[in-house]
Formats: sequence, C-alpha cells, structure tokens
Amino acid sequence: MTPSPWPDLIEEARRYPSPHNSQPIKVQPVGDLEARVYYDLDLGLPAESYGIPFGHVCAGVFLESLAAVAAGHGFAVVEDLRHADMDFGAANRLHPIGTVRLEPAPVTAEASRRLEAFRERRTSRRPYDRTLVPPDVIARVRDVAAAGGQRFDTTAEEQTVHDLVHINQATLFSDLQNDAVYAEIMHWLRFSREQAAATADGLSAETMLMPGGILKLAMAHREWWSAPVVGRVIRSIYLNTMRGVRQLGWLTGPFDGPADYVEAGRTFMRVWLEFTLHGVLLHPFGTVITNPDSHARFAEAVGVVETEGRMAWMLFRFGHSAEPPFPHRRPAAAMLLREESA
Repeated sequence: MTPSPWPDLIEEARRYPSPHNSQPIKVQPVGDLEARVYYDLDLGLPAESYGIPFGHVCAGVFLESLAAVAAGHGFAVVEDLRHADMDFGAANRLHPIGTVRLEPAPVTAEASRRLEAFRERRTSRRPYDRTLVPPDVIARVRDVAAAGGQRFDTTAEEQTVHDLVHINQATLFSDLQNDAVYAEIMHWLRFSREQAAATADGLSAETMLMPGGILKLAMAHREWWSAPVVGRVIRSIYLNTMRGVRQLGWLTGPFDGPADYVEAGRTFMRVWLEFTLHGVLLHPFGTVITNPDSHARFAEAVGVVETEGRMAWMLFRFGHSAEPPFPHRRPAAAMLLREESA
C-alpha cells in the first residue's frame, strides 16, 4: 500500500510565511490525494484593519507554497476554492478555503529550482549591505508579478526610501496606541529563544534583532515610546535594524474581494521565490499597508493610484544581508487535521 504523501508535503510546506508567524492554515487529508484546506480563525489577526483580506492573502501564500513543494515531489495541485468572506466571530473557527487534489506529474528542472528556493526563503530583518539588486533581476520579478495580474514597482531614490522607512517606524509606534492591535502584538511576541522554541510561532526578539529583555520592557511600557529621551533610544534601536536599505518594492493590483486577495498572496509568494532564486532577501512592511494613515502617506510618497478595486497592498524592503536567524515553525502534526475517508 502506497503511503499518503500528505505528511511529507506538509513537513515542507509548513515553512510558508504568515503574518506574525501565526501559521493559521490547517490541512485535512481526505484519502491519499485530496485534502481540505482551512484558515484557523483563532490564529488570525482580527485587530488589524485588513485582518480579513490578509487572512485570504495568507491562504494564497500557502497555496503557492504547497504547489511549489508538491511540484518538487512529483505532483501537480488542482484547486477547488470557495472564496467566501471570513467572519472572525463565527462559531466554526475553521474557515474553509477549499479543496486541493494531487495529480502525479514529472519533476522538471524548474520545479526542482523552485523547491530549493522555497527551502532557502527567509525574511531578513537584518541590516542590508546597500548593494542594489541588478536590473535583470528586477525585470524578472516584474514579469512574475505581471503574470499574476500585479504591477511591481520599486524605488532606490534615497529620500523616498528614507521617508518610507521612517513611516514604517512611526506606524509601529502608532499601532501601539491602539489597544486591540497592541494586545494582538503582545500575544505574538516571543521575548527569549526558549519561549520562541517552546511555542514555535510568533515574532521572536532574535529574528527582530532586538535584545529580548529590552524589547519586553519597552513593550510592557508603551507610553515610553513617546517619551522625549527613552522614546528616542527605542526608535534608534529599531531603526538600527534598517541600516543599509537601498531599495523598496511594492505590488499594486486587484484587491477587492476574497478571490483577489488569494491571487495576490499567490503572486507575492511567486515574487518572493523569484527573488530567492537570485539570492535576494526581503522583509514585508505589513503595518504600513494595514494602518490607514500610514497607507495614505505611503501611497502619496510613491505616487500610486488606487482606483477601480486596485490597491498598493504590499510594501517590502529587499536586498542582501547576513544570513537571518531561522524562524521556528510548529511541527507538521500541528497543521494536519485528522484524516477523513474519501
């Protein structure tokens, strides 16, 4: 009897990136080659103004991650998605994303390259080395985005980069004044290596490159962030991790309902893998998008036009840095639900 491929595929696919490293996707095998995919609402981020859209974006990121892993193991993934709105107040805490089915397929050289890129992909919050990403790589990423219906734009203009980095910093300070967002951030912060390893999720102080004790003290006293002296010290520590940033990129495209959100997430993962294939690291500035005031400042700074359901929905820094710490992930068993009969 041939063993089910799902445990091996999920063992790799569980490395997909998710907001706050919350890892909300659950997979329930139905027989050997089919599975139901769910979004665990208890692991979502409802306090954010775009909590629902980015829940679907996360689902799209996972689906593309699964496709990359499956292709590298000899399977094509056929999807049947629901595209229903999420309700964070629903009694059923597992929101159905849809059903996926595996079909045997030859492993191509491109599939092997993408699987290796998925294995190597990291978020780097380390200082970057100020080297520009070559134009041919930018062109490749632009083509990947366009194939998914998205427009990829980038800037290396020094003042614009400076302004957007500082908008990102100010957004964090602003969000800490929102009680719901603050509570959500505190829920996902991990202040020590031991805590991060024990929970295998969340935002660890180590990956954020901040001393755990300082981060814990500063977050416990959010009023300090606006104090004249202490606030300046905290801001300087945070900005220190942004040293060397030369380029920022953003994606603009359809963002007007669950189907758009899922496809946006899928395209973002393809963009991320394309960067990884060329040794380029990135770090999303998610809060700039989800904070309404910061989003408006960002859109004005780069001159983006958001009309007819199109939105600049993703902003990130990209470039080269020292190898970032490897983030923890929960084991595959925590992601797999009990198998049901076909």
